[in-house]
Amino acid sequence: MDERSNRALVRAEPLAVRIPQAARLLGIGRSTLYQFIASGEIETIKVGRSTLIPTDTLRAFIERRRHS
Repeated sequence: MDERSNRALVRAEPLAVRIPQAARLLGIGRSTLYQFIASGEIETIKVGRSTLIPTDTLRAFIERRRHS
């Protein structure tokens, strides 16, 4: 892949998403997502007043669940 293609891939996916979008991406409800956050299974970051979940955290969560 050339550099331009790599930049297009980076732009196609956000680095982090808000709670409602993360719940949709995982196919779970917000309450269930908050339970995973409270248990430490899903990492959050605060940016100002926004709570974000890094997309790599979502991928890691799915991988851990897949192999358990």
